[in-house]
Amino acid sequence: NDILQGTLTLLVLQTLESRGTLHGYSLCQSIQNASSDLLRVEEGSLYPALHRMEQDGWLTATWEQTDKGRQAKFYSLTRRGRAQLLREKESWDRLTRGVSLVLAN
Repeated sequence: NDILQGTLTLLVLQTLESRGTLHGYSLCQSIQNASSDLLRVEEGSLYPALHRMEQDGWLTATWEQTDKGRQAKFYSLTRRGRAQLLREKESWDRLTRGVSLVLAN
């Protein structure tokens, strides 16, 4: 869970980049499916993160109707969000290289 918390921004931004506009529940499901059920994002963690990313200008959100006829907030990546995704990927690459080096010793 701690590692997932640290990578939640990266996972959300990447999912929106690859899947397009999604509402929160679909984001959770998309991350879970893409990870072959290895990662599960709890909605209690997701929604505060989405709110923060929206405030930071990385996402835009609009209220729309879902396929099931319910109102939900749909999130889309902004240009600033795409730039942040690149920074998050670079940070992830540095982290995984560093961990790999430590594990190799």
